Amino acid sequence: MAGITARICGICPVSHLLASAKTGDKILAVKIPPAADKLRRMMNLAQITQSHALSFFHLSSPDFLLGWDSDPAKRNVFGLIEANPDLARAGIRLRQFGQTVIEKLGTRKIHAAWIVPGGVRSPLSEAGRQWIVERLPESFETVQLALGLFKHLLDEQFQAEMNIFGEFPTLYMGLVNGNGEWEHYDGSLRFTDSQGNIVVDGLNEDDYHRFLGEAVEPWSYLKFPYYQPLGYPDGIYRVGPLARLNVCDRIGTEGADRELQELRDRAGGVATSSFLYHYARLIEILACLEKIQELVDDPDVLSPRCRAQGGVNQLNAVGVSEAPRGTLFHHYQVDENGLLEKVNLIIATGQNNLAMNKTVAQIAKHYIHGSEIPEGLLNRVEAGIRCYDPCLSCSTHAAGQMPLHLQLVAADGRLLNEVYR
Repeated sequence: MAGITARICGICPVSHLLASAKTGDKILAVKIPPAADKLRRMMNLAQITQSHALSFFHLSSPDFLLGWDSDPAKRNVFGLIEANPDLARAGIRLRQFGQTVIEKLGTRKIHAAWIVPGGVRSPLSEAGRQWIVERLPESFETVQLALGLFKHLLDEQFQAEMNIFGEFPTLYMGLVNGNGEWEHYDGSLRFTDSQGNIVVDGLNEDDYHRFLGEAVEPWSYLKFPYYQPLGYPDGIYRVGPLARLNVCDRIGTEGADRELQELRDRAGGVATSSFLYHYARLIEILACLEKIQELVDDPDVLSPRCRAQGGVNQLNAVGVSEAPRGTLFHHYQVDENGLLEKVNLIIATGQNNLAMNKTVAQIAKHYIHGSEIPEGLLNRVEAGIRCYDPCLSCSTHAAGQMPLHLQLVAADGRLLNEVYR
């Protein structure tokens, strides 16, 4: 399953590799070696880095630097290269850093069948370790450049967007470790609210069906997960980088903790605007680089003792990890031979579905007056969705504009207007 489910996504295959292999660990009932734990963590940190770099530099920076009302055909990475070649080049190289770390570990940048039930297939090579050490300084420079740029834009241009791009109270869910610190691979699940209160803590992924419900609607193929004790749709919650920074007490690295405190100071406590997902991604990139820097000097990452062997010892298991876009669950039921009988995956994009829909409605209510749908609204709706960096965002933005079909419906159900792009 680890090899198969990695094919679900070309942007975050490592996320599915991890969640699947962790489910496999439980089916085998094995404890993976310390080296495997650290190597898996390193690959996931590289995965978050490259995915966040893609989101910020390739997909969202054109919105910020070229403007919401710019030509959609030019509001893409090619337009960014023309307008700001140094920033575009730095972003490309930062993403390349994350992808190459994945390749140094798993021999392939995409769909590396390296993380397996029981651990990983091989350690990091000394040559790979040295490459990472040499490229880290440049990557740190790039993320600091991006943080400075985005904070400047927040101060000078984006106060309106802060208030209308997904600014509403919800719950937040993410993994934290035993000390309440930011976690991306292991730990337990925590829900907090928009005032920073812990709603529930120490949740185990094995019990996800007790606290997560999955609603369906006739007009969408995407499920609508919700926090079960509050019901649907009141149990709306958000996952992903902003949620992870809201649920944790601290990150645990010097630079990222300093940036996290500044984010909280700017937000006046809990960051509730989905526009700040972009800010949170940059902070997480910094955290990932700092944690990779710690791991690359750990002798365990070169250890050949990186896989435990076992047979089918459990018939039902749930694995969880933090994908770039949020918490990811894999639930498998197998027979005595390990053949799959039932599979359920709860994907981060689905968990943000309620929030994405609410964000679109909030943007529309702000910009639509009467029956006209202004062209600029289409760009802003697209940008509002992209705050969450959903799977559909990266798959539909390559040509410069997301295919959209917007309908404006009156309170009595009459279709007032519709536009296609």
